Amino acid sequence: MSKKRILLQLDSGAHASAFDAVVAVDAGVEHLLQYNGVTPDAVRELVHGAIFTRGVDDLKSTAIFVGGANVEAAEVLLQSVKDAFFGPMRVSVMLDANGANTTAAAAVLAAARHVALPGAVATVLAGTGPVGQRAARLLAQAGARVRLCSRNVERAAAACQRIQSQNPAAQISPAAASQPEEVAAALDGAGIVIAAGAAGIELLPHDVLQAAVALQVAIDLNAVPPLGIAGVEVQDKAKQRGGVICYGAIGVGGAKMKIHKQAIAHLFLSNDQILDAEEIFEIGRELEK
Repeated sequence: MSKKRILLQLDSGAHASAFDAVVAVDAGVEHLLQYNGVTPDAVRELVHGAIFTRGVDDLKSTAIFVGGANVEAAEVLLQSVKDAFFGPMRVSVMLDANGANTTAAAAVLAAARHVALPGAVATVLAGTGPVGQRAARLLAQAGARVRLCSRNVERAAAACQRIQSQNPAAQISPAAASQPEEVAAALDGAGIVIAAGAAGIELLPHDVLQAAVALQVAIDLNAVPPLGIAGVEVQDKAKQRGGVICYGAIGVGGAKMKIHKQAIAHLFLSNDQILDAEEIFEIGRELEK
């Protein structure tokens, strides 16, 4: 008799994310155990409580989702989860705090529908944020030449170094993007631009967008006016605007939700998976086939 699928939702925030909970239920989780205010020193006891109640053959029916709004805190929790495992006593884990992994995966997959990523030049605006860094990671992993932009070029350089430490073959370079002329320089020759900035901040003015003659795809992940890319509408989904294929946040959001649900379901195929940006991207790519 198969065991019921149980998901532990670990959240560092004051309240466990309702969004993450709803998606988990819609993905087929039968029992959702939510924990909020989780600190790294509390993780071991929670994990052991989950893994010691079932035999090794049944552990694939238990999984852990690390979410919440604070991505850096979630990354620490993920490491604490992995540190609590030993031998065969482990369950599959997914990290998607603030939707960073699923959003980045959906954005890069949208770009890949129109531009072959190996050898492509891609610019990521607000590339030091959680979604921006993951989008840059995925683009570089796929063979694109990435320009990771920030208003602070030192922060951009540090982000590039982190990505290259994980992927020494990554072709990635930092770029300043605090002024329109710097943004224009970062877009020179780029076929793809992804804007992953904070809500309500315009990163790419319309005149700079129009002057980017090599640009083929523009993806804006900000849904709050003013949008990140002027001229791109929030509901755009492969919408042609001035010769550029445009995606807005809602246009990407449908694919993001499909990836999120599929990744949750994927956790229960075995007890040894760690689903971070790259693994979630591969799940999304399978959905594209």
